[in-house]
Order: sequence, then structure tokens, then C-alpha cells
Amino acid sequence: MKSPGIIINQEIIEAFNSCEFAQLLGMNVVEVSGRGVRVTMITEGKAGPNAVAHGGAVFALADHAFGIAANMGGERQVALSATIQYISPASGHLEAIAERISGNDLCSLYRVTVSACDRLVAIFLGTGIKVT
Repeated sequence: MKSPGIIINQEIIEAFNSCEFAQLLGMNVVEVSGRGVRVTMITEGKAGPNAVAHGGAVFALADHAFGIAANMGGERQVALSATIQYISPASGHLEAIAERISGNDLCSLYRVTVSACDRLVAIFLGTGIKVT
């Protein structure tokens, strides 16, 4: 599913899927389209003291999806800033969907929604800055 404005680069997807951190947390890119990037992760083994997924694991999933989406446009980007709002406890199978919502010649803004089934878990905003 390729559309104008997004370059589907299999090398970038493979690099993110096979990086040590993604492997450690079990994150996997499952879809890249003109609308964005979808990444999944199981929360088993990632619980905090409250017996739900640790907020750091949820943040890592959202950040990973953001990183992939920010680098699919043909120019390398790194995170300039990121914020997250936790909406509900995370458990089970999580899905993060990253979409570009704005940008200019230097920076891009991405929204990532993290959900468990149809329940919203978190909303993440990430700003990417282009690097050479």
C-alpha cells in the first residue's frame, strides 16, 4: 500500500525490526502504508509493580513506531522531542499506529496512538528533526 508522500523502504523496516531493542521488547512492524506505520508488541514479561505493562514499555513501542514513520520519507530524522499521555492501563497485545500530522523542511510532527484491542492506551506526540 504505497501512496505519494511516503517511501516504503524495506531496508528501514528490516533495520527497525531487527535492532536489539525491538528484539528485546518483541516489537514488530506489521504494516506500512500512506497513512503511517503500525507496530505491535505483547505486554507479557513487561509488567511494572501494578501488574500491567510498564509505562516505559508503552513509551518504547510508541517511540519505535514514531522513529520508523519519521524515517520512511527518504530523509533521516531523529527525535527532537516526545510526549505521551497515558489513558488506560496496558495489557495483552498492543498496537501503535504512527501518522505524520505536520511538517516543514526541517521538522515533522507525528501522532502515535497505542491501543489494546479497541481500547485507547496512550497518545504520543513526537517531533522529528532532519539530519544529514
